[in-house]
Amino acid sequence: MNHNIFGQMHSPYRRRDFLKQLSALTMTAGLSGGLLSACGANAPTGNASSILPSGEPTALPFDPSVPWWLQGNFAPVQQEVEAFDLQVNGFIPESLNGLYVRNGSNPQHSDSSHWFFGDGMLHGVRIENGKALWYRNRYIHTDQYAAAGDDGNIAPTGGNNSSNVSAVYHGGKLLTSGEVGLPFEINVSDLSTVGVTNFDDHIKTSFTAHPKIDPLTGNMHFFGYWFVDPYLTYHVADPTGKVIHTEVIPVEKPTMVHSFAITDQDVVFWECPVVFDINAAVSGASNPFVWQPDYGARIGILPLGGTASQIRWKEIEPCYVFHEVNAFRQGDDVIVDLCRYDSMFEGGGVSIGGSGGNALARWTIGTGGHELSFSEQIVSRASMELPTHDRRFSGHKHQSGWLVNMRENENTVDFAGITHVNFDSGKISSWDPGHNNHANEAFFVPDGEAEGEGWLLTYVYNHLSNKSYLAILDAQDVESGPVGSIEMPQRVPFGFHGVWVPNS
Repeated sequence: MNHNIFGQMHSPYRRRDFLKQLSALTMTAGLSGGLLSACGANAPTGNASSILPSGEPTALPFDPSVPWWLQGNFAPVQQEVEAFDLQVNGFIPESLNGLYVRNGSNPQHSDSSHWFFGDGMLHGVRIENGKALWYRNRYIHTDQYAAAGDDGNIAPTGGNNSSNVSAVYHGGKLLTSGEVGLPFEINVSDLSTVGVTNFDDHIKTSFTAHPKIDPLTGNMHFFGYWFVDPYLTYHVADPTGKVIHTEVIPVEKPTMVHSFAITDQDVVFWECPVVFDINAAVSGASNPFVWQPDYGARIGILPLGGTASQIRWKEIEPCYVFHEVNAFRQGDDVIVDLCRYDSMFEGGGVSIGGSGGNALARWTIGTGGHELSFSEQIVSRASMELPTHDRRFSGHKHQSGWLVNMRENENTVDFAGITHVNFDSGKISSWDPGHNNHANEAFFVPDGEAEGEGWLLTYVYNHLSNKSYLAILDAQDVESGPVGSIEMPQRVPFGFHGVWVPNS
């Protein structure tokens, strides 16, 4: 059932509707020759998913003697390649003109101590005028990379980091960042590394993997957490990339603050009890972050571009949050939709998940009283992560969010398809690519003025063929599956976060 028809029955006929019907026609035309084949014709027509082999669901291979992050599609690829005029099945929407690039962990020698700690590698596809011009994958040339991928013996300062988590485009520059350390500038023409940047020496500690760009001002809000005091520092850069504000946020310990949120008026921090343990780091622990629930958890609300003296904190039950969908202000309330875990790294484990349950939750922080108030509403207890939203509405009320849903698998993290959540109606709809296929984070690219109107890009891996493709989905109709797909010349390992760089 198409859960979105009710919203389109009386809407004007849109160009995107026409394109979808055109795609359906071309896909139907390709059924007899391309549906079950591993490769389509050279022309950009035919079934959008014709790269996928047929057959019954097959168990995901797993070798218990190898860490889960070094096998299957978590395993690194060994070659940097480039390919041109990529095979397109279905169609590429005409509005997609730019570069999609996604970051991820790719240890040089397949010996990383955890998925989080491998060398940064970018996978990029250049799209123009309905064609996929090229694919490239390139290592980010950090100091860690220059040291042959030694992820355990280099202090993560300055350029001594993997820069393997995210990518952001701001001030005309493509930057990559890791969990800690300084970002690296990347050449958008070929994904080569320009070099480390410290914003003209304004960044002394670290640069977050999740900066936020205010769509009204163009300012980039970001922070860095660190292992010695100051533990948390907040920054603002103007649209040109010049740092115009820096403020140390006082916290008591070096906690892992992976992300944060903004509204049109506020900065929202959550400090959770995953704490850097210097003794564990010195002793060579595979993961120096430990779960310390006695430290507590708290939410901090700071005026956008404000000072440390203006921050207000609210204690909450211990939990952990990697990623939020978005945040916005509604009167005196600050609303944050996020992926929340009951705990993380409990017992010193190195799994990606917590020992407790996880949920998609809505936090409401009341700011109208003398003290902040807090309430939590569970949106879904389905296993979902790596959320994205329409970034034109960052900090403003959103209706749509998209997440990767995951299958139960005791051996590994088993990514499945893409889920669309309508936070207004409560409807949740998903694209299931089939048991043998595994989507990664989706990135939203707008096509139209309304919030959530556009396309999703996500790399998909098939464990039977050991191949990957870039899927293109209608963001408001994900359950119908890809309108188009671009075949990759090599497997694209699972990674973290990406960005769309539109043609100027």
